[in-house]
Amino acid sequence: MTDWSAKNPYTSKLTENFVLNGEGSGKETRHIVFDLGDSGLEYKAGDALGVIPICPPEIVAELLSLGGFSGNEDVETNLGMCSLHEALSTRYEVHRVTKKWIEGLGSRVVSGDGPIEIRIVSRERVSTSDGATILSWRGSGSDEDLPTDYSEIMSPNDPAEELWNKLTSDSKSMEDYMWTRDYIDSLRDFSNVSFTPQEFIDGMDRLKPRLYSIASSPEFEPGTVHLTVGIVRYSYHDRNKAGLTTGYLSDRCTVDDTQIGVFMSPTRSFILPENGDADCIMVGPGTGIAPFRAFLQQRDLNGDKGRNWLFFGDWTESGEYYYKEEMDDWKNRGILNKHDLAWSRDGSEKVYVQHLMRKNGSEIWDWINGGGYFYVCGDKSRMAKDVHQTLIDICSEHGGMSPDEGKSFVQDRMMKQEKRYLRDVY
Repeated sequence: MTDWSAKNPYTSKLTENFVLNGEGSGKETRHIVFDLGDSGLEYKAGDALGVIPICPPEIVAELLSLGGFSGNEDVETNLGMCSLHEALSTRYEVHRVTKKWIEGLGSRVVSGDGPIEIRIVSRERVSTSDGATILSWRGSGSDEDLPTDYSEIMSPNDPAEELWNKLTSDSKSMEDYMWTRDYIDSLRDFSNVSFTPQEFIDGMDRLKPRLYSIASSPEFEPGTVHLTVGIVRYSYHDRNKAGLTTGYLSDRCTVDDTQIGVFMSPTRSFILPENGDADCIMVGPGTGIAPFRAFLQQRDLNGDKGRNWLFFGDWTESGEYYYKEEMDDWKNRGILNKHDLAWSRDGSEKVYVQHLMRKNGSEIWDWINGGGYFYVCGDKSRMAKDVHQTLIDICSEHGGMSPDEGKSFVQDRMMKQEKRYLRDVY
């Protein structure tokens, strides 16, 4: 069997790609199904799928235009030589500018004894009174090509040079600048800096696969792998943009047509209990529902006797209640024993999953104290932190422990020793 990997991905196609959200939702969350064909790829509930994106062709075309390149120029990459067009499409991430690339602009300089000057390849000066062109110059940027009155053209207050000096001397300014800009934005800001094709890509981040929690059990959905993907869209600097891989999957991957490189990323830790009689508490708001759909499918197929409790939430019930019909079926058949829903924008108060956990603290403690497993999937920076602290508080209060003892119970005993508290956070 072929050992498919990030360096040797299997070429798959989609069999389904549709929006899960209800009408009027402010989000775009998609259910995406990949065909595993004759790949021999195997996975279990809790694993992730690696997807290898291709950069937007319109972005690549504009980058080449702004840089003055045809795209046929040869460049050296970590994967060997290729054309500049190929490098920008499949080997580098063009959706967000890097600090290294910005700092590298300082090496495209005119040598001299003074402070670093960004190499200028064009300049136009107009009259402040009527806007008429006084002087227009375009060259290669070499010393020999500079006009005799260059010092007049390149004023010491050149905006591009001022911006570069500010970014490289102030880490906060650099961070703020990078947060909202891709290479098109930066090339417009530094429009009079010249590059060789190799300089153009030096300092760019290598293209990395994206890992998505699998939303299906292989036995429940044979021959396919399902994902629940939140599409990232935003607008900065008068341009609409999308996440590199989510934009690729939503906008440029056609069902039964587009070839997409994929591979499996197995988990050793985010797994169901070996003992099917163990209870499972699952906390997965938003797209964090994905692995728990897989868990419930698998527990259903296994005929596990352990109870299942799902905490799910998002903005609104009408817009973001993903997989409602499936959840209702599991509840009707006794597979999903408890189902708590938190909608942050449906009422006068914001309700999140951790709020519902607190309301059910006594029963959560009973499940945990009885050997139950606790799972959380989703946003690491906010939700998972709040859920973690809430779990500690619940164990402290209802388990008769001090705050320090509750913390030790959760972090040392449940997480490390017994491995009953498992997280898939990102």
